[in-house]
Order: sequence, then structure tokens, then C-alpha cells
Amino acid sequence: MSYILGFFAADGYMTINKRGGQYWAFDIGDYELIDKIKTVIKSNHKISVRKRKNGKYTTYRLQIGSNEMCDDLKVLGWDERKTKRMRLPNIPNKYFSDFVRGYFDGDGNVWTGDIHKSRKTYSTTIQTVFTSCSKEFLGGMAEKLKNLYIDRGVLRHGKGEYYRLTYSVIGSLKLYDFMYNKLGTSPLFLKRKKDVFEKYIKMRL
Repeated sequence: MSYILGFFAADGYMTINKRGGQYWAFDIGDYELIDKIKTVIKSNHKISVRKRKNGKYTTYRLQIGSNEMCDDLKVLGWDERKTKRMRLPNIPNKYFSDFVRGYFDGDGNVWTGDIHKSRKTYSTTIQTVFTSCSKEFLGGMAEKLKNLYIDRGVLRHGKGEYYRLTYSVIGSLKLYDFMYNKLGTSPLFLKRKKDVFEKYIKMRL
């Protein structure tokens, strides 16, 4: 559930209808991942299909009505307008790697590419970025990761109303170990993001 909580922090939302019924939901473009989440939480709810921008792309929504779950999320300080005022919840260390991986799959990115191309010799680097409109949330994540020996994260204000927590090579490799080496049989991760790390690691060998 820590992965799902992290993913909800990034890409989830809550709604309340006119009768006071509360719902938590995901609406994303990756059917395979949302189907895995549905399986893990043992949900019988239907995954609905939505066409966006005149059918140019498709998203998949899983919406679950649960006053109890939504009330629990509110205790964490997450409500319908969580985007800018979200705080990092108190996640035990043994579950924090799952939480971080979930948030990374929602609002994270990993990039590899060549730098110093104008020089005779250039190198290939890797960079991992977490994004949020809440500076307090990312700051809390950076501090907790630092306490778990994943340091050197740089928190900056982006061009819009968001913040970026960035890790370069050493931090990115530590994050890879942290997020994926304890997966076990868990199906909850985006393979395309994990593959970027592994391609870079293989290139360094």
C-alpha cells in the first residue's frame, strides 16, 4: 500500500459528490499499471476509458468510493486541493522505498544523455528528478532520503508553480538501489523508468 500511497500523492485525487460520498481515484495513461493497482487492492471496480483532446490520447480511470479511506487521507493533510499544501506523511523506513517508487512513477523522471559535447571527450550522465507544487513535500522527501544515505539532492523552483528535487549520477544510482532492489515479487513499478536506470548501469560496466 505504500507504493499506492506514493502514487496517489503524485497522480491521485479525491472528490466529494453532492450527497457527501467520497471517492479517491487515479486517471492515468498507463493501463497496465492501473490494472496492477486494481489487483493489489483487490478492487472489483471498473477501469473506465477516457479519450482526451479529440481522441489524440487515452487515459484510464479507477475510482473507488470509500469515506473511510478518504478520511484517512485527510488525516495525512491530503484533501481535494492537496497539490500545493501537501506534506510528506510519516512513513516507516521499511516502507519508504515503496512510497518513493510510487511517487517517482507518478511525478518523477529519469534521464540519460551526453554532456560536454563540445569537448574532445564527453561523458554520458544520468539525472533523476521528482516534481511537485509543494516545496514542503519535496523538502521533506529530500531530508528523509538524506537520513537514509541518499544525499546530494538539489531542490529548486521550476519555471512554473512547481519545484524540482534533482539527483545526479551518485544520487541516481543510490535511488535505483533504494527503489528497486527490495521489490521481491511486487508488480508495482513502471518498467520503462526502471529500464532507463538499468541501461545506464549496463553501459558503465
